[in-house]
Amino acid sequence: MTLGLISVFLCGVGFTIIAPVTPFLVAPYVQDPSQQAFVISALTAVYAACVFLAAPVLGAFSDQIGRRPILILCLFGGGLGYLLFGIGGALWVFFLSRVIEGITGGSISTLYAYFSDSTSPDQRTKYFGWMSAVAGAGTALGPVIGGGLAHFGYAVPMFVGALVSIVNGVYAWLCLPESLPISSRRKASLKAINPIRQFRYVFTHPGIGRIIFMAFILWIPAGGLQAIFSQFTIDSFNWSPTLIGLMFSILGIQDILAQSFLMPWLLKQMREPAILRWGIIGEVSGYCFICLSGFFAAPILFVLGLLLYGMGDAVFAPAYNGSLSKQVDHKEQGMVLGSSQGMQSLARVIGPLLGGQLYVLFAPVVPAIMGVVFGVMALFFFRKSQA
Repeated sequence: MTLGLISVFLCGVGFTIIAPVTPFLVAPYVQDPSQQAFVISALTAVYAACVFLAAPVLGAFSDQIGRRPILILCLFGGGLGYLLFGIGGALWVFFLSRVIEGITGGSISTLYAYFSDSTSPDQRTKYFGWMSAVAGAGTALGPVIGGGLAHFGYAVPMFVGALVSIVNGVYAWLCLPESLPISSRRKASLKAINPIRQFRYVFTHPGIGRIIFMAFILWIPAGGLQAIFSQFTIDSFNWSPTLIGLMFSILGIQDILAQSFLMPWLLKQMREPAILRWGIIGEVSGYCFICLSGFFAAPILFVLGLLLYGMGDAVFAPAYNGSLSKQVDHKEQGMVLGSSQGMQSLARVIGPLLGGQLYVLFAPVVPAIMGVVFGVMALFFFRKSQA
């Protein structure tokens, strides 16, 4: 378990260490400065679209050949992607880098399947919570490390991100044991690993279809919130980059605290469905306070809303993955968790595009209103899934 958690932490660091310098690396290759935000958004969308298509395929292959080789492939592929982004030289190189990173971006879903193989059903949600906490720690530290390394050159965080991924790949190669025995592997034809067929399968599955759709509805406004977070605080409260970065770090620390103290207590008090419900309620409450902060130009309401949203998301994620993994046979863990990861990536394509358009066309608070509406819809589908 320790080996897997270290891999999760390094994945979190490698993913966010590049965040502070991406605009600076892209800027020399964008002739019109007003188009820079669009190019950065397009790079994000390309990455998410590739994860959407690749994650369920990688998950299905991990059900067939084991978790370990897929995880190693993903880690080395991510290292190559970061290396290309640091080298740059033309916009198409940046896009190629994001395509490679996206195609091999199924490492987290494969790690979820790895932990699912290695734990009993009654312990699974607890371990998924630890994964979220460790990933949150890596994600929180990544931007701080990347910002510090940028003093030595904007490409340095990319090269360090590549090194982290490659070292993690070597580490997995040498130390990480296989979690899926040969007797438990599922043979899959080329037709069976078709991502569209897999999405059709999981959505029509009586046990998980509504659960995944409920999560998909929640992920869309979450993607929108992440996309407009910085711009909203600048336009509404005139926050500085330092203050914005501090809020990101606080959210990461909050996730660690939630998984270390709140989730263990909740698991003793209630089952996963109840935790899911309270997680959704927390997210909806957060969106409500964010709306109010925009109407009244009150940053304290925004901070409160963000903390409520972060707490709701922190308990929702492990309970959701734990519930999902318990609904299917162990031979389908990789495919189902990979399909779930793919749907989350699709939401990260739709959410920023939709949230950004609502922000520009109407008002800064409208994406948060979308979060309230979608959250209420998710509660409705949650009730249906429990009926």
